[in-house]
Amino acid sequence: MEKKNFRHGDVLIIPTAEKIQGKEEKDLILARGEVSGHAHRITKGDAHLFKFDEKTYLRVTSKFALLTHEEHKALQIPQGDYEIKIQTDYTPEGWKRVED
Repeated sequence: MEKKNFRHGDVLIIPTAEKIQGKEEKDLILARGEVSGHAHRITKGDAHLFKFDEKTYLRVTSKFALLTHEEHKALQIPQGDYEIKIQTDYTPEGWKRVED
């Protein structure tokens, strides 16, 4: 079965076959809004978040993990390994992370 990408606001969740390494984060926050303070976070299921060389990885070990945010519909992420990317926009000053 081919795994698909997921989008949750400005967060893109991409299946990966890369070896996940790095420091495991205590909080399961994929992205935090700089303006609103809201967060894209895993609220149900077994999951682990890792950061390594400016990359963020999510490993879902339960059948599903639930990704929530105050302004978006909850999203079920199936078991597997993912790379997390945050949407960026180009400005005359250069690439900039989209602010939530």
